[in-house]
Amino acid sequence: MQTFSWPVRVYYEDTDSGGVVYYANYLRFMERARTEWLRQFGIEQDRLRERDGVLFAVTHVDVAYLKPARFNDCLDVSVELVAQGRASMSFDQQVTRRDNDLTQLCRGRIKIACLDAEALRPRPIPKYITTEIASVC
Repeated sequence: MQTFSWPVRVYYEDTDSGGVVYYANYLRFMERARTEWLRQFGIEQDRLRERDGVLFAVTHVDVAYLKPARFNDCLDVSVELVAQGRASMSFDQQVTRRDNDLTQLCRGRIKIACLDAEALRPRPIPKYITTEIASVC
């Protein structure tokens, strides 16, 4: 499967008092990268909710924090679809520092479910999305 990458710069607001990225912010970086991954297919989440009545929600996260990112670091956040079910997708994601060694800072496996926007119950991923993703992956 093809890997997508999104650049992120660490801002002061992303860090704790020591200038180190707060652990939960890695999940925010990963969320942004998954949103941009969808955008490359022309899929906007607000339109998905309005037009199809569905939304994506994280159902499981397994994260390993390996090394700290610091204020003003330039990072790359990767997204790789590793499994797709009828109503869910699983991704492997990595956060690396763009330095000489491309230092891996954090990695995670994220599972998302497609939900009915009103009932918040699982619903199949719209066919046009699975078709679009399959054309690239």
